Amino acid sequence: MKILIVSDTHRNNTNFLKAVEKTGPLDMVIHCGDVEGSELVISKAVDCPVEMVQGNNDFFTDLPKEKEFMVGSYKVWLTHGHNYYISMNNEIIKQEARSREVDIVMCGHTHKPLVDIENDLTLINPGSISYPRQENRRPSYIVMEIDREGEAHYTVNYI
Repeated sequence: MKILIVSDTHRNNTNFLKAVEKTGPLDMVIHCGDVEGSELVISKAVDCPVEMVQGNNDFFTDLPKEKEFMVGSYKVWLTHGHNYYISMNNEIIKQEARSREVDIVMCGHTHKPLVDIENDLTLINPGSISYPRQENRRPSYIVMEIDREGEAHYTVNYI
């Protein structure tokens, strides 16, 4: 199973479309918020289920603020992260994820990619595919692959 995880496209979908083309056939796309009205563009660009939540810049949308769903055998909590002070540190969002008893929390907002794997919890932030803020300023996204044994593997990719 191959999942494309993106965030913070901010209505600039060029790099998202490049990532879809580069990644190949997908089983799911997950957008961690700040879609800014591009819900239809993103959904129509792929032939698989798409999970999206609203971010702090998604003002006029019907997208949920957060959602929980299964990816393989993993319980995932999807949130943009701004309501959990993700820009300051990861502890509050991790504490909330543990209280929800999820295996993986996926968020955005910081525009910096991160894969933080602990024993009981994995925190995923794909960074921004449109407006990166990490040191090298390269647009980023994450590919999550679930192998035949059901184990998840994560790769940070750059455009």
